[in-house]
Amino acid sequence: MSFQSTPWQTVGPYYRLGLEPLYRTDIAPAQAQGERVQVQGQVFDGLGVPVSDAVLEIWQADAQGIYAHPEDPRHADHDPAFDGWGRVPTDEQGRFAFTTVRPGSVAGPKGQAQAPHLTVLVFMRGLLRAASARVYFSDAPGNAEDPILALVPAERRATLIAQAQGNGLYHWDVRMQGELETVFFDY
Repeated sequence: MSFQSTPWQTVGPYYRLGLEPLYRTDIAPAQAQGERVQVQGQVFDGLGVPVSDAVLEIWQADAQGIYAHPEDPRHADHDPAFDGWGRVPTDEQGRFAFTTVRPGSVAGPKGQAQAPHLTVLVFMRGLLRAASARVYFSDAPGNAEDPILALVPAERRATLIAQAQGNGLYHWDVRMQGELETVFFDY
């Protein structure tokens, strides 16, 4: 018997078992205010193989750009039907899909407006800590002026932008390594 660690053994897939009761692919209930959107895509490893055991955690502001957090200065005006959080698993082909509302613009560094975006944490085998990314919408105003997106080299920004497919549907893939690797942020 070998006790040598392999990429599949470093973290999971067992962590996923504990998260299953917390899966939530419909982030915005029907009574939430705002335009409903669906984001779908796939998670790929460094070899381009779909990751069947990943979990994406999504955090976002409501349609008015207010977070469901008491430290948001506008918290009192937050949409009470929307808490801005979801946890989405991938299937056997690494696919994921979730529905939410298009978030409003939030204040960024030095009070500068940020383009509507989602914060996404990727959990998967081989990661000891979640990988953090953002998802911007290709048809959203303000992407060109977003202070965080501007920190990303121009040739890599597309990895953070979900492409509009029509009728509120967006496509965004996560590539953990390799060519077209998704930009991940270090906080």
